[in-house]
Amino acid sequence: MNKQKRIEIFTRLRNENPHPTTELNYGNPFQLLVAVTLSAQATDVGVNKATRALFRIIKTPQAMLRLGEPALKEHIKTIGLYNNKAKNLIAACRILLEQHGGKVPDQREALQALPGVGRKTANVILNTAFGQATIAVDTHIFRVSNRTGIAPGKNVNEVEQKLLKFVAEEFRQDAHHWLILHGRYTCVARTPRCGSCVIEDLCEYRHKTEV
Repeated sequence: MNKQKRIEIFTRLRNENPHPTTELNYGNPFQLLVAVTLSAQATDVGVNKATRALFRIIKTPQAMLRLGEPALKEHIKTIGLYNNKAKNLIAACRILLEQHGGKVPDQREALQALPGVGRKTANVILNTAFGQATIAVDTHIFRVSNRTGIAPGKNVNEVEQKLLKFVAEEFRQDAHHWLILHGRYTCVARTPRCGSCVIEDLCEYRHKTEV
């Protein structure tokens, strides 16, 4: 795929959704950290249901530690792997208080040092909470990047590096959100909705549908 085609793809995605953002509900960087940690192998809808009541009472690491691990588990027990996620979140809160003054750090290394925070989670937080032009590659973005030809790669790290290289600077800040939403609602896994896709004529997928 050439440069001009990629520019046109992101221009159309921007025209369709000028101000994209995460579908996770949160009120501050700490709540975003909690929500993104919980979202691993879970849907945003499921996470939002679990955090609705939790975030009414938990807005800081201090409040999370006062709540405690057993009560946290009760709040998030509808989410997959909730036992391990609760353990990691409590441990992360201790580190935030001991090493970062209770604030979520805006550096990748510090974020990835937190229990339960990998590169993808760190990228989401850096992009969404701190406005950094990172691109977190999840299953949706991996699929869209490969299927369309925007940034084909054998693994998520390869796709991330290609996206950072190929996506023009003017689109990089929002590229993560455009691609994830496109994969979630249009370029879906089993039967992509090519017939209603704004970039169908630019996409290099060989098996287009009429849906």
